[in-house]
Amino acid sequence: MDTIASFFSFITTPVSWVIVQFHTVYGSIFGPDTGWAWGLSIVSLVVLIRICLIPLFVKQIKATRAMQTLQPEMKKIQERYKNDKQRQSEEMMKLYKESGTNPLSSCLPILAQSPFFFALYHVLNGIASGKTIGVINDSLLESARKAHIFGAPLAAKFKDNADTLHALGATVTDVRVVTAIMIILMSASQFYTQRQLMTKNVDTSVKTPFMQQQKMLMYVFPIMFAVFGINFPVGVLVYWLTTNVWTMGQQMYVIRNNPTPGSKAQAAYLERLTGHVTHHGKVRSRSARVIVKAIVAKGRDRNEAERKFINSLTKAGLVAQADGNVVKSDSQAVAQTEDGTPTAAAGAPRRQQPKRQSKSQRQSGTKQPHEAEPADEPASSPSLTKSEEPQDAQPAPPKQTPKPGSGTRSKAQSGQRKGGQRPKSPSKK
Repeated sequence: MDTIASFFSFITTPVSWVIVQFHTVYGSIFGPDTGWAWGLSIVSLVVLIRICLIPLFVKQIKATRAMQTLQPEMKKIQERYKNDKQRQSEEMMKLYKESGTNPLSSCLPILAQSPFFFALYHVLNGIASGKTIGVINDSLLESARKAHIFGAPLAAKFKDNADTLHALGATVTDVRVVTAIMIILMSASQFYTQRQLMTKNVDTSVKTPFMQQQKMLMYVFPIMFAVFGINFPVGVLVYWLTTNVWTMGQQMYVIRNNPTPGSKAQAAYLERLTGHVTHHGKVRSRSARVIVKAIVAKGRDRNEAERKFINSLTKAGLVAQADGNVVKSDSQAVAQTEDGTPTAAAGAPRRQQPKRQSKSQRQSGTKQPHEAEPADEPASSPSLTKSEEPQDAQPAPPKQTPKPGSGTRSKAQSGQRKGGQRPKSPSKK
């Protein structure tokens, strides 16, 4: 560890200068030789570094979203080459190259802050060995050696012997209890952060190398922290524990407000957004409008949670617009179904189909109540008798017998009325 830290000695002076500036502020409040002054200086160093890394974190989020847009193509590649893992990996790498994405983008924040981590380790190791380093002079070195955090010196390690700890004014029991608790908290926070990412903010419908990488890191990082933590000074444990807590809180915020499409976090987010929109009748935040806009643009490619969101808006009398806003629908509005196709609104009148006659009604020749008599058929005149009926009236055609091979099927079964037809009305001459 000392050899690795020496590679980053070029950044030791800036890191030590930042710590001294924060120590000057906190020392005036808690006392220059207290663990609070030096401990809060290290915490403030972490906060400052993570604020500077926010643009890199935003770039990481964009790269992750770009990876998510490729998931349908990844799924096709997996199905096409499911029996050839080598060809599947080659096609995946080709897809990454063509789209300009990188599955290792999630490691950028860790790699970017590694120099600061090793520089801090180099500073604290110099304090433990009694050597001035960076801008830390003899008076600051003596003050840092006296600082204790819950009974453990700032430069003490879990594996230090009793003589070394006695020179720092501490006992083996105090140091090992404090460092063990900090190592456990550091490993647990790292595991929870990765597990939260895998269980809540990952689309499990598509298995990608990115998911396998995250699953591997979920178990590898906590073990690494537990193994290497016994060689870290207390000040470095404070630094890394603060970093893990910051990462966990930052990730919780992203999962809650900008979840991955197709994940459990997105379903929970859209459920909250549905209640908010139906209550207020509009989308208030800009980030929510961006998400609604993306859902509307997907059309038929929406997942189950997104279709449920659109259907809930339709039931509430609201329609999502292409710009991400939500407006009230009227009787003439056109709503969108769950598959993205337009359909008439619920207020539009529907065409009624006539009722189907039963078999007995077709055989008896009776009409439905809603069927009216033909308007162009005049009623029989009472002045005409049976003998005075017009001669040109055609008699009813004789009943035809069924053809051979047709079975016993009658005309009544085929929908025709049974019995003779009504004579035609006399023509007007």
